[in-house]
Amino acid sequence: MTGDVVSGASLDALAPPAPAEVVGERVDALRARIAAAGRDPRTIRIVAVTKGYRVDAVHAALAAGLTDIGENRAEELLAKAAVVAVPCWHYLGAIQRRRVGRLAPVVGMWQTVARAAEGAAIAAHAPGAAVLVQVDPTATPGHNGCALDEVPAVVAALRALALDVRGLMLLAPRAPGDRVRATMRSVAEAASALGLGEVSMGMTDDLDEALAEGTTMVRIGRGLFDWQVPRPV
Repeated sequence: MTGDVVSGASLDALAPPAPAEVVGERVDALRARIAAAGRDPRTIRIVAVTKGYRVDAVHAALAAGLTDIGENRAEELLAKAAVVAVPCWHYLGAIQRRRVGRLAPVVGMWQTVARAAEGAAIAAHAPGAAVLVQVDPTATPGHNGCALDEVPAVVAALRALALDVRGLMLLAPRAPGDRVRATMRSVAEAASALGLGEVSMGMTDDLDEALAEGTTMVRIGRGLFDWQVPRPV
């Protein structure tokens, strides 16, 4: 493989996921953990992030009852979509406008829209597409996302393009738990103020914080598919 170019043949060069029965057990454990946090598992959308894993990971997630599959790399998503049907592919990588046309027929949810120009590219190829606005409240250099005070304007611009703006998305900073929770809280409050129902935040390492701060969508990769899970779900 070179860069992020992935062909159907080279999918086999990706990492093998844990066996399907193990993935199923982890999905059950994840739902139990959500319930133990006082949240209704039926209200939390689990996005299985299969980036870097063979297509077996997609099959295992579907077999466990998950319908939302996330990918960060455009070419990897396209290669997997060519060999397995998924109810909803979530695109989790930074949006490159030159690739939107190829992704548009496949992607069901664009989670990382941070600029009106990105929305315009999506609207041109997929009118009315479901999108989330990625927020970076900490303005971390090199991170995708718009500043918190820019969110209302970005949401308005995307709505003007007739896109279906569902909510906000956060890639939380690596920081002590109280700082992570404060960052998540600010994003959840911004979504509520704008009347947006979805808040996508929380991954394998910050799941508990996200559940406490009102996430409606969690993105789990290693916690489902690694052979050895660093932190049980």
